[in-house]
Amino acid sequence: MKSYMARPQGPQAVERKWYVVDAEGQTLGRLATELAVILRGKHKPQYTPHVDTGDFVVVVNADKVVVTGRKADKKIYHRHTGYPGGLRKTSYEEMMRRKPAEVLRKAVFGMMPKNRLARQQAKKLKVYAGPDHPHEAQTPEIYEVR
Repeated sequence: MKSYMARPQGPQAVERKWYVVDAEGQTLGRLATELAVILRGKHKPQYTPHVDTGDFVVVVNADKVVVTGRKADKKIYHRHTGYPGGLRKTSYEEMMRRKPAEVLRKAVFGMMPKNRLARQQAKKLKVYAGPDHPHEAQTPEIYEVR
């Protein structure tokens, strides 16, 4: 019996689906792990580690995601401007006020490997703060998070 390897192109090309996930009331970390699995394609039987077998994910209501414990008060996001002394810190509350979609995007990226393939897979994540999204033409399926 031969082992199966997914191919990016050709006769065994990967079939991609589009999913819509409603983040309202979901816990940030638990939602991020589910999304990372879908983006990488680990939920499919034809998963191959070196090929992008994942699906597209559209997340709506990212501004209504919740965190447990005291993370809303204590969590801090770091970034660097590239200049000496350019470390900037932003609290979770400030990020949710300014860019709520970025909070979920950073959580998902943190759960993926740090390589070129993961950066390519991460481009399939579309996050929107409100309930509307411009991807109706792709006829996405509703994905229920466990």
